[in-house]
Amino acid sequence: MDQDCRAGAIRCDDALTSVFAVLGKRWTGVVIGVLLERPARFAEIARAIPGITESMLSARLTELRDAGLLTREVIDGPPIASLYRLTPGGEALRPALTALGEWAHTHMGARA
Repeated sequence: MDQDCRAGAIRCDDALTSVFAVLGKRWTGVVIGVLLERPARFAEIARAIPGITESMLSARLTELRDAGLLTREVIDGPPIASLYRLTPGGEALRPALTALGEWAHTHMGARA
């Protein structure tokens, strides 16, 4: 008998597995946190997150867009720019990210 099929076996919640497949990646929560402040252009997001590379930021923004958590609007230039904004689904993460920030402040000594 498969160990996971036994009565009373501990199993991870499928919803948590799905959400952490997206949000569990490095920088993802921070990118969302920046966009919770207001919509922003790529360069603004990059400046707001010390240490993130442009290629990593681009990858995270694409993943978040593909997950339906943000939109990308191309603004005609010059110069041409992209504006990123959270969707209602992305905005719905505000309470969870606020709670995580408070938890980190209390339990990890993180700055507010």
